[in-house]
Amino acid sequence: MARRRKYVVPGAEEGMQAFKAEVMRREGYTVDPNRPDDVKYEVAEELGVPLQPDGNGDLTTESVGQVGGKIGGSMVREMVRLAEQQLAKKNQQINE
Repeated sequence: MARRRKYVVPGAEEGMQAFKAEVMRREGYTVDPNRPDDVKYEVAEELGVPLQPDGNGDLTTESVGQVGGKIGGSMVREMVRLAEQQLAKKNQQINE
């Protein structure tokens, strides 16, 4: 059973999926822009986790967490980088 995320901001899902696709593409993964969640299978294969489209009840939480952590960690690093970039730009404008 696939888990469905609920975003707090209406309409954010499309933007987050596009963001995930872009971040993972920059990380060197092949990402189908129409199915960015499918990148998890490529990440899982790289990590040696036998993730399947269905029937993953035999996987440990640790194994599945490795896959999600790699994707989520990459996204968070990029969000922090973008925020730092915006703050630096704002600070530069204040000091001009």
